[in-house]
Amino acid sequence: MTEETSREFTTVGVIGLGTMGAGIAEVFARNGYDVIGVEVNEAALERGRQHLEHSTGRAVKREKMTEEQQAELLGRITLTTAMEDLAKADLVVEAVVESLEVKKAIFRTLDDIVRPDAVLATNTSSLSVTEISTANAKPGRVVGVHFFNPAPVQNLVEIVRTVVTEPEVLARVQGLLRDLGKNPVVCGDKAGFIANTLLFGYLNHAVSMYEGKYASREDIDAAMRFGCGYPMGPLALLDLIGLDTAYEILDTMYKQGRDRLHAPAPILKQYVTAGLLGRKSGRGFYTYEAPDSPVVVADAHTPSEDDKPQLHHDISLVGVVGTGTMACGIVEVFAKAGYDVLFTGRGQDKVDGVLATITKNFDKQIQRGRATEEQKAEVLGRVRGTTSLDDLRDVDIVVEAIAEDLAIKTTLFENLDEICKPGAILATTTSSLPIIAMAKVTKRPQDVIGMHFFNPAAIMKLVEVVSTVATDESVTESVLALCDRVGKVAVRCGDRSGFIVNALLFPYLNDAVKMLEAHYATADDIDTAMKQGCALPMGPFELLDVVGNDVSLAIQRELYLEFREPGFAPAPLLEHLVTAGYLGRKTGRGFRDYSAR
Repeated sequence: MTEETSREFTTVGVIGLGTMGAGIAEVFARNGYDVIGVEVNEAALERGRQHLEHSTGRAVKREKMTEEQQAELLGRITLTTAMEDLAKADLVVEAVVESLEVKKAIFRTLDDIVRPDAVLATNTSSLSVTEISTANAKPGRVVGVHFFNPAPVQNLVEIVRTVVTEPEVLARVQGLLRDLGKNPVVCGDKAGFIANTLLFGYLNHAVSMYEGKYASREDIDAAMRFGCGYPMGPLALLDLIGLDTAYEILDTMYKQGRDRLHAPAPILKQYVTAGLLGRKSGRGFYTYEAPDSPVVVADAHTPSEDDKPQLHHDISLVGVVGTGTMACGIVEVFAKAGYDVLFTGRGQDKVDGVLATITKNFDKQIQRGRATEEQKAEVLGRVRGTTSLDDLRDVDIVVEAIAEDLAIKTTLFENLDEICKPGAILATTTSSLPIIAMAKVTKRPQDVIGMHFFNPAAIMKLVEVVSTVATDESVTESVLALCDRVGKVAVRCGDRSGFIVNALLFPYLNDAVKMLEAHYATADDIDTAMKQGCALPMGPFELLDVVGNDVSLAIQRELYLEFREPGFAPAPLLEHLVTAGYLGRKTGRGFRDYSAR
């Protein structure tokens, strides 16, 4: 029910011509619909006219449309202060302030104006569509259509169905939005819908992490940008959204769902009360050049050049234990940066495999013109493999990258403690195990640290540098400086489950599974919402299937055991998929079936 049915809509009413309402009006007019734009008074109407003229004017400047097309588009929009002018509208979209009472009053008024078969929609981002619909005599014709800002550019629209929304209304609106070139996703009526529910839980968790002084604002943001490929870090994103807006959305979500993960972090309220609202006020988590400026300026919390970590240890020979994908990548990283690397494997075939992998990687880069044969020979000349751990006695730092098993790792650290020279740094690449457990089996806990590289290590920029309560500050500084020398972005944090990235990423993935489990939205719609609504590189279910549901479940269990947060309990659906052997791409089936592809 698309082309034929959606064309039943010819005239569209838009109530409220602020940034969002004007954008929605423009979207419909661009696609040939007659639009009636309604505002509360002449001054507001004039502001709406300016929004439309500026937005379409920018498109003309960028040569996205001609002046004739702009005139034609604006000619399709009738501006009025009289609600009665909506009598001939087939669809009315309300885009006024986020006030339940104001919205209900509008829907009550529309009862006596529009035709009985007209469809009514609200663009609310957090209020109950069901409650708004009760103000109308025909709640079955009411649906949520949550456009994302700016509406002419963003393709995602969340369609919110209530328990009484008529299926035909839902289908007609879906078809209409597809005709507009939008990607509609359907979800149930719950505060936050899809994108905000998943996004704001993650943002709130990042605020709590910052509030608890676990990591600096710069490190939290860098971790998510370089570890997950997110376009912005969570705290910078909150500043862009507005801390007052974020607080209101979280508060509404918490009141409706009583999920503790949505209870606004206390510091948010303090910032809002102090008038630190983010970019719009010139200060939030960061300080900006001026209100509404995107330019961040240094403030009292900005690290100075004097604070830059120094290399307190003389590092010339690097040891790596392991021959898997991660170990290969780490060997390559250090050798490319000019360090001599000695790595150990359990057999000569494993050792040869590492050299073959690095050679193959270089050959690919040479083919693409990104490296030369000379560079390959130079790097391979710095790399030596051995099957004996005892050969690591002269290394200045050793990085272990073996199986993620605490018993195996602690045994290795006992051995390294005996073999390595005094003062050598012992580092682990664990992503979830307690580093202090490895440190305590050695006689040098002050020299033990976490260096969590991300896969593939040769490409991913991030390294989480994890200090335990026993790690010496000079060791932490040396490792941070070393990461900088090998071209990595290092973030520092403490020794607790998940560090920064996994602690923020996996509860968000778990929330997505719970959303699917509750039949709130489909996996495809959830993935689309997060990719298009939040500009994430992958949707949560795509990512889970790549990571592996077994790996994800293990990390989620670790987080739950560490924090005892009820919201971190692994979603039963995730456990069921793992039990069934549906682990993701590696088994051909996870949240999606890959066997036939």
